[in-house]
Amino acid sequence: MATIAVLKEHANGERRVALDPATCAKLTGQNHTIKIQAGAGALAGFDDAAYEQAGATVQTSADQVLDGADLLVWITPPGDEQLQKLPASITLLGMMLPGQHPHLLDALKAGQQQTLAMELVPRITRAQSMDVLSSQATIAGYQAVLIAADLSPRLFPMLTTAAGTLRPSKVIVIGAGVAGLQAIATARRLGAQVEAYDIRAAAREQVQSLGARMIDTGVNAEGEGGYARELTDAEKQQQADVLAEHMAHADVVVSTAAIPGRPAPKIITESMINGMQAGSVVVDLAAETGGNCVLTQPGETIHSNGVTIAGPLNLASRSPLHASEMYARNVLELLKLVFDENGAVAPAMDDEVITGCLLAQAGNIVHPHYAEQTGE
Repeated sequence: MATIAVLKEHANGERRVALDPATCAKLTGQNHTIKIQAGAGALAGFDDAAYEQAGATVQTSADQVLDGADLLVWITPPGDEQLQKLPASITLLGMMLPGQHPHLLDALKAGQQQTLAMELVPRITRAQSMDVLSSQATIAGYQAVLIAADLSPRLFPMLTTAAGTLRPSKVIVIGAGVAGLQAIATARRLGAQVEAYDIRAAAREQVQSLGARMIDTGVNAEGEGGYARELTDAEKQQQADVLAEHMAHADVVVSTAAIPGRPAPKIITESMINGMQAGSVVVDLAAETGGNCVLTQPGETIHSNGVTIAGPLNLASRSPLHASEMYARNVLELLKLVFDENGAVAPAMDDEVITGCLLAQAGNIVHPHYAEQTGE
């Protein structure tokens, strides 16, 4: 059986925890040992007593937690220095995001730990229960609309009052992936009229099923694995012209378009912002990878020509309890492929899910995309 370590997350503003008490109880019920740092779940709403009741051992220092651990689970990767201090024998499992933190690749090569990156789990049907990008994007899409509603000078629903009737807000959601679909659903629940745009024609049915209208730009860029391919210059111009026309009448735009491992595509131009009506709001969920709007400043809320542009970061952390529960379930499902029949850490290297998310091993970057970047 394995000893699993969970440390307090170190990233600024991070309130999630990699394992919640309920998941710990399932793992200790399988005779695994859970060692968790005191206070690791406090910001997510899980106190130390809840972990102890789940059979975990709560310890004060990181060194105590890591002593004898076979597996270290996290949400945001440790710093370079801490990675290099970890023994080569420990297996690492969590989000690595090397596209945003390329320096971590050097730390992994120096530390020589076997590393499984949760965000690299293949997006195939049987791995849906392990997909942290989807689970955390659900939270992000929900939170984005709440931010937009808070920043907007208008109410979302139509209201008939003694002082007159207020028209519903018009919301455009760009990108109909998991975050975008959740944003559509949330905006609709708040009473807004919603339009959506995605360059994948296959998204139309999902958008319409949520009660939104699909914006048709005449561009279809369906790519591999359900993602969108990059557009040609002519397609980008055609897309921009149609979106600009719709954005000119919108009260809120929520932009969610992303390409894994690459900077976010620039979709919203300055001229499109200038064409929006005063008091309009843009919430750019792609801020962490550069933003879909050319004016987005990651982590900041700015104003341009009467339009408010928000670039929030780490939105999943704003609902840390549910985000942590969902993340922990993703981890639990992946661990079924990490433990062997005796409960020891021995990832199934003949399984496409494991090979898909294996980032580093024995001092080598083995994931094809990042191995190419590092010249391996």
